Amino acid sequence: MFTGIVEELGEVVAVERLARAARLRVRGPKVAADARHGDSIAVNGVCLTVTEVADGVFTADVMDETLRRTCLGELTPGSPVNLERPVRFGGRLDGHLVQGHVDGTGEILERIPGEHWQVVRISLPPRLARYVVEKGSVAVDGVSLTVVEATDTWFSVSLIPTTLDLTTLGRKQPGETVNLEVDVVAKYVEKLAVPYAGESRS
Repeated sequence: MFTGIVEELGEVVAVERLARAARLRVRGPKVAADARHGDSIAVNGVCLTVTEVADGVFTADVMDETLRRTCLGELTPGSPVNLERPVRFGGRLDGHLVQGHVDGTGEILERIPGEHWQVVRISLPPRLARYVVEKGSVAVDGVSLTVVEATDTWFSVSLIPTTLDLTTLGRKQPGETVNLEVDVVAKYVEKLAVPYAGESRS
């Protein structure tokens, strides 16, 4: 489990294409400092398992399912990536509950600069629209954000200078894709409520 608070802006060192899979090597001295084989690290919001670690660089395998559902397949050597280690039990939950299980991808549609922040508008897959609400939480490339506006086809978020400086969201431009993870609480509420949706109140 993660919080969506990025710890480090890492860099892809190498990408090895395999049959229906890929192997990533990522430089991230902070998150790799105490990483061990089998540990989890979120890369652009995707929970990956560390297979090797040395000299501030960790390696992780990415399966075909993950490549199809996320933007990780677009990474190349030199690509910046958002990195976060799992939250420790008893630690602070500064963002929101993020599983690292990406639900889909969106496209950056527009960046609107402000005096102290930027508003970014992102396309929203129709099947995810019901889970994204104004003032609710969403993870974009692993960054916990509050939704400003939400429609059936797009939503917007406001990015403060810290987010712009320390994450990939300060660099991505219109036309580029981002990983989206909706609030898991909304999905569980929906699943529990569906059997009773047609029942009338007594």
